[in-house]
Amino acid sequence: GLERGAKNQFSTFSNFITTINQKKEGTGNRNSPTQLVIPNIKNVRDLPPICLDVRQKQRVSIDTLPQELKAPIPPEPSLPIRTKTVKDFQDDIEKSKSSGDWKAVHDFYSTTFDSFLEINAAFKKDTNSAFNTIEDSGIDAKFVNVVYDALLNTPQDVQKSVLKGIINGLLQEWKGPRTKDDLRAYCILLQNPQFSNTSTYVIYAHLLRQIAALTEADHHFLVHWSKKISQKRFKQVVDRLLQFISLRLFPAKPEEFPPMMKCSWWIPSATKVLALFNAANSLINPPIISYMDFYNSTLDHIDLMEEYHNWQCYGNSHRFSFCQYPFIISIAAKKVIIQRDSEQQMISIARQSLVDKVSRRQKPDMNMLFLNVKVRRTHLVSDSLDELARKRADLKKKLKVTFVGEAGLDMGGLTKEWFLLLIRQIFHPDYGMFTYHKDSRCHWFSSFKCDNYSEFRLVGALMGLAVYNSITLDIRFPPCCYKKLLSPPIVPCDHNTLVGICDVTLDDLFQIMPELAHGLNELLSYEGNVEEDFYSTFQVFQEEFGVIKSYNLKPNGDKIPVTNQNRKEYVQLYVDFLLNKSIYKQFAAFYYGFHSVCASYALLLLRPEEVEILVCGSPELDMSALQRSTQYEGYQKTDLTIRYFWDVVLGFSLDLQKKLLHFATGSDRVPVGGMADLNFKISKSETSTNWQVFYFLIFVAHTCFNQLCLPPYKNKKELKQKLIIGISNAEGFGLE
Repeated sequence: GLERGAKNQFSTFSNFITTINQKKEGTGNRNSPTQLVIPNIKNVRDLPPICLDVRQKQRVSIDTLPQELKAPIPPEPSLPIRTKTVKDFQDDIEKSKSSGDWKAVHDFYSTTFDSFLEINAAFKKDTNSAFNTIEDSGIDAKFVNVVYDALLNTPQDVQKSVLKGIINGLLQEWKGPRTKDDLRAYCILLQNPQFSNTSTYVIYAHLLRQIAALTEADHHFLVHWSKKISQKRFKQVVDRLLQFISLRLFPAKPEEFPPMMKCSWWIPSATKVLALFNAANSLINPPIISYMDFYNSTLDHIDLMEEYHNWQCYGNSHRFSFCQYPFIISIAAKKVIIQRDSEQQMISIARQSLVDKVSRRQKPDMNMLFLNVKVRRTHLVSDSLDELARKRADLKKKLKVTFVGEAGLDMGGLTKEWFLLLIRQIFHPDYGMFTYHKDSRCHWFSSFKCDNYSEFRLVGALMGLAVYNSITLDIRFPPCCYKKLLSPPIVPCDHNTLVGICDVTLDDLFQIMPELAHGLNELLSYEGNVEEDFYSTFQVFQEEFGVIKSYNLKPNGDKIPVTNQNRKEYVQLYVDFLLNKSIYKQFAAFYYGFHSVCASYALLLLRPEEVEILVCGSPELDMSALQRSTQYEGYQKTDLTIRYFWDVVLGFSLDLQKKLLHFATGSDRVPVGGMADLNFKISKSETSTNWQVFYFLIFVAHTCFNQLCLPPYKNKKELKQKLIIGISNAEGFGLE
């Protein structure tokens, strides 16, 4: 950014604009600077209010607009002729560095950024071509990158000339719709690295405001043009926008910015422009950057529940809330919103139960404040199903589990054990509800037909209860499952509306049945005669309990051959049959079970990937963070055995680290809050280390508390040997 020493020369927008001379009328002298008609920032002309419904626009309008909009295209004005090439510019830079004379470079920058027309004259690939399509912005990206890369290493007067020209362009009187040249200029200006410096934020804010106020059709073009920007530049723009929002929320030096009351539009404008880049990112597969790169962790420190309640009360009206743009809210912040929303629902339901008791003059019982589940270990699934069915009205209360015939107070350990045992039993291959696919290492719903799908509803309720009670489950569903779980995110009032149905592709099938998906992909790319060589019809066969059954993918499908012309339709219908239609009743029961617990508008904030993280945790391990947060009982962190243990664990491969975490906690994934949320504890065990090859981890007694019992080993080699034996040969959850 600009050097700190130059801040006195260019501290605020209002101070800077007073240095701009009055523009001469006509076009006689192109190099003369433009007059700013405002002597002070307070007089800046207000632009039309921006629409805050960007979330709806992103999901509906931007993604569904036709490839070529039929809106009238205003005529493009004639562009000046500029012949400077990338090599010419680089030669000028080198000459200026060696001679110290920056006049040629200064003239180039001041001319190029003097107006939107000049920006197009310099950076448009062909000034004689219109470039009015979404496929090609017509921007010479290489030239833009070279010019911007050199800019921050030029003298301050050169950098100021660029900012002065940008102000001139932003203050132009707009009449009628924007041209594609205007949109090109906006696209180029957004990549200006000068906007990383807070001293330029007033100018940056006005640029963002104008872009945010563009029409939906113009946004459509910007979205498609933005997805052509290189990954490096794309992320720089996103990071710059996130930094702008963060520093406006929590400025290091508040005196650098106008009062919040006078620039309340800054954050909405920046967030809406960020939404355009998020939309562009979602159009690419794989995306340009990770969806997590749009998270703004600064928002973790604002009043999220106020944001959430504003969004609930005012929806997508003109009252701004970050919840209208959920892509910017981190998964940790969303978890806080969901947990607090859950707590409020729990308290509300518990309070109502208490009021009902008192109104009937019955003695209140503390148990009425909880969802009390009593089960027998020998009838775990059936008892759990009966309990949750009978106590459907209490599902949003705090969960407490009791195993019949066993003494003990549930302080969290019994609840976790109940989840672990149920999941282990339900997902066992012999149980028949789910099929485990070894190639993808995930479970999928069995397509076998049955009379009662209540057990699928139980699994959905279990997942909902886990999210509600902050329990991480060791479940392996493919990403497609969570996409279906949010289709739709709010349970429809009309019970005839289909649920759990979403658009599926061959990529979704690859994540579940890679071998079958590969075969279908081969069919699509087959160069011979599909009809004669494959002899297939629009009919599929499935084995159910030893009986082969056939299903038509479309009416009279058994009579329609698959040909080179219709094979794409065949593959799409086949994928849809496998992932939607053949398991509809199973998944619908699962869907309703999950939403019977988690029904909340907070689900609208979540991506499918984020639901998976809430249910199963994150696969990203940081054993150093686990070391920092581990608690000790009978040991000090400086004891020799503890130092041996961490030396060994930190030196493990990722696979062994996952095995250790799974062995100690029942899952190889990390909660949303990170390793610290595991509350991992290492306790000293006085058990002899000699009587059995591996007994130093008394996992049976302490699994549900994430507790590891470790005797004092004499040397690191022995500890490592027995630790590897233990974690590599532990079966299931070790709870037998």
